[in-house]
Amino acid sequence: MTSLHFASMCTFIICTMGFMLHQAHLIPTLLCLEGMMLSLFMALSLWSIELEIPSSIITPMLMLSFSACEAGMGLSLLVASYRTHGSSNLQNLNLLQC
Repeated sequence: MTSLHFASMCTFIICTMGFMLHQAHLIPTLLCLEGMMLSLFMALSLWSIELEIPSSIITPMLMLSFSACEAGMGLSLLVASYRTHGSSNLQNLNLLQC
């Protein structure tokens, strides 16, 4: 295992632990999700470079575009929850209330 593989694996594990432990506010939760996606992007990019197959270069780019869409969706949810509830605290959100 190279140092780059180890770094991407450690980044994913740290972001997953942060996601599980810091679910009080929406901003740290979204940042942990974004870190997980970027570590997966780094791992897929390394994998496609090692395989040297031209068609495998598209997979990390698709994942990066989905990650950008996820970040935009998360920020819009953050703005919507702040406007309706007055804070980004996840415990204040009632999912059964419309």
